[in-house]
Amino acid sequence: WKKYRGNPILPNPGIKDFRDPKVVWHEESEKWIMLLAAGNKVIFYGSDNLIDWEKLSEFGVDQGAQGGVWETPELFRLPVDGDSSNEKWVLQVDMNPGSIACGSGGQYFIGDFDGKTFTREGAKDDINWVEYGTDFYAAQAFSNHKGNPIWLAWMSNWMYASDLPTDPWKGAMSLPREVSLKEVDGETRLIQEPAGEIESNRSKKLVDLSDKEVEGRMPLDFKADTYEVVAEFDLDTSGEFGFRVRKGDEEETIVGYDSKNNLAFVDRQNSGDTSFHEQFPGVYRAPLEPTEDGKVKLHLFVDRSSVELFANDGKRVMTNRIFPSEDSDGFEIYAMNGKVTLDSLEVYELESSWKTGEEE
Repeated sequence: WKKYRGNPILPNPGIKDFRDPKVVWHEESEKWIMLLAAGNKVIFYGSDNLIDWEKLSEFGVDQGAQGGVWETPELFRLPVDGDSSNEKWVLQVDMNPGSIACGSGGQYFIGDFDGKTFTREGAKDDINWVEYGTDFYAAQAFSNHKGNPIWLAWMSNWMYASDLPTDPWKGAMSLPREVSLKEVDGETRLIQEPAGEIESNRSKKLVDLSDKEVEGRMPLDFKADTYEVVAEFDLDTSGEFGFRVRKGDEEETIVGYDSKNNLAFVDRQNSGDTSFHEQFPGVYRAPLEPTEDGKVKLHLFVDRSSVELFANDGKRVMTNRIFPSEDSDGFEIYAMNGKVTLDSLEVYELESSWKTGEEE
């Protein structure tokens, strides 16, 4: 690798925030396209040789959420519901601060890109949030992946990133996710699901239940600090239901569903150490309609310092860091203000995703 003598190939024209270049190949125009985050917008540049760049257009000054500085843009094209005759472009940008869950977060725009200009669908002040949790930022897609893009993100938030109660490390990465576009409730929505390869981390099945009526509290007799939960509920009469994970004598993280208001939520107010920053403890909610047959699916990954929730097959996603005690390893199902039918529940203990030696 040799550093190019003519750097910088694209000098900053005097913009305070001029950052995070993302380069993609645009097949139709046979050009390289570079996106640059520039304060409250994205600037598009084009090149034939990756050295000489021409400014093509700008997008974003009056679009979407404008509560902070835009960062780390991504651009890719996806079929809607797998239909190759109906493809749309997705422009994703992160923003700090001003996200739906406070602090850092991401938003996306759906539209068309003709090789020069991105034109979004919908009203300019519509906001499509990538996540409804606090800790999914600066998502990066694997550009050479064949098929739907796979991305992962920094699992933290600039609001408290430097204050996390960990040493010597101060961050973590999310699970890799496959992204797609689907029609949901009459709108095209970005869907995120765990990359299929993650299933190889399952070591053994800890729980396998079906057709269980839950009313009140239902502790399960296993202890673990890293596991995957795949569950489907029938709403029945319950006003709220879900799980209490990483549960101890005085600690628990609640992952649940509010049937009255159609909201998935994560409550980390008593999740463990929350004292390091006044804005860390909280309850975070995402709008989530039940399926057509009145079901709610909760798919979550619980780790030693995080909970990632994929609700209704990735229609809503929430990622939150937690810092429980090591002995807070209990698990409980609950239902409040009525009963709920647990159609199915599988819990898998997870091995590390880091392979060493001769392991493949």
